Amino acid sequence: MVTIAILIGSESDRHIADRTAKVLDNAGINYELQVISAHRNPQELEEYILRSDAAVFIAIAGLSAALPGVIASRTRKPVIGVPVSSKLGGLDALLSIVQMPKGVPVACVGIDNGENAAYLALRIIGKN
Repeated sequence: MVTIAILIGSESDRHIADRTAKVLDNAGINYELQVISAHRNPQELEEYILRSDAAVFIAIAGLSAALPGVIASRTRKPVIGVPVSSKLGGLDALLSIVQMPKGVPVACVGIDNGENAAYLALRIIGKN
């Protein structure tokens, strides 16, 4: 069983995921890191979400930052979005994550702040 799932849309976001994973490692929480793009691999993403037993999803995404919203639209579990600075200093990703429609909530942490996503996930599962 995986407690927390960390998803990135591409390898270019791995440096943020590694910092997220380090916090979870230090807390002794099991997690899984997957590279699945909401745009390039929508079917694979859908299948992963449906079969995952994770209690919380952390989705790290830049540019249009669709990944957190797509995950939230497919599960009732908590989703934490981490906007990544690429274009526009990450403001485009930040706005994409925080402006989700009613009924499809995504928690959002600061740009490139994967550590806070991990800390929030730990609080959600009652480990912090």
